Amino acid sequence: MHSNFLRYFDEVARQGSIRKASAILNVSSTTVNRKIISTEAEMGVRLFERTPEGVTLTDAGAIVLEHCRKTLHDYERTRTLLDDIRDLRAGHLNIAAIDSVTYGLLPRILLSFNSIYPQVTYSITTAQPDEIMQAVAEGFADIGITFTFDLHPDVRVISEKTAPIGIIMRPDHPFAGRTNLTIADIAGQKMVRTVDARGRNSIIDQAISGMSAALSTSCFTDTLHVAKQMILAGRGVGLYTKIGFYEDIQQGTLCFVPLMHDVLLNLRIGVVMSASSGISPPERLLGNEIRRALAQLRLDS
Repeated sequence: MHSNFLRYFDEVARQGSIRKASAILNVSSTTVNRKIISTEAEMGVRLFERTPEGVTLTDAGAIVLEHCRKTLHDYERTRTLLDDIRDLRAGHLNIAAIDSVTYGLLPRILLSFNSIYPQVTYSITTAQPDEIMQAVAEGFADIGITFTFDLHPDVRVISEKTAPIGIIMRPDHPFAGRTNLTIADIAGQKMVRTVDARGRNSIIDQAISGMSAALSTSCFTDTLHVAKQMILAGRGVGLYTKIGFYEDIQQGTLCFVPLMHDVLLNLRIGVVMSASSGISPPERLLGNEIRRALAQLRLDS
């Protein structure tokens, strides 16, 4: 349908009057009326019922109005995206992320993004989930990539993905063929686990506190590289999401089995930005790239 008709039709439907709509559109009533009549003739149906008080939509008109408003909305959204791309010449983005996304995922995204927008520069820091939320809320980070289970009131989630914690192990481990595991199953295993460098309890500690099955941990580390080497060497099994081990799992050097625990099974990783400030073109475009990359990952099995 012609763009002028879409605007005319939408406004007439809003106002319930061709005369009122024409005044808002700054177009003559005759022009608007002719366009509607010609479209009705082309479609072979009446879109409006004319009355002395104005016009009302017919059933056919209601269907056309739905299409009309969706088309206008999509057009405005496309214009916004094109404006973002046109305005994006340079900029600097501060990114705060949990350690695991800096292995493979984030570097791939930034390399691709940088090939399209080479003038954009980055500062990347790794931190604990609550620190990332705080950094975004206070404006020290433009984009955060973190667990979204404890959302800061001044932060909004742009997109998120289910990323349960499970057991990372070598493919020759006895548990490698299992479809799921419980805390009781892994109680006798030597564990490789994340540790909060500030001495606070981790997500896992909070989730399993009070459970009768105690975990036997052979290595606490806040560095995923160390954890990966320990697991590959057969010195223990890891308690992590798939995201930092994704390529190893895809290549078959490691495997992942979900842990059947309500909290750990329903964790989500997301892209977060400030809720109190506008989103700049670089933030919007990179946020969309991260969202698309996360959507392509299979993290739950």
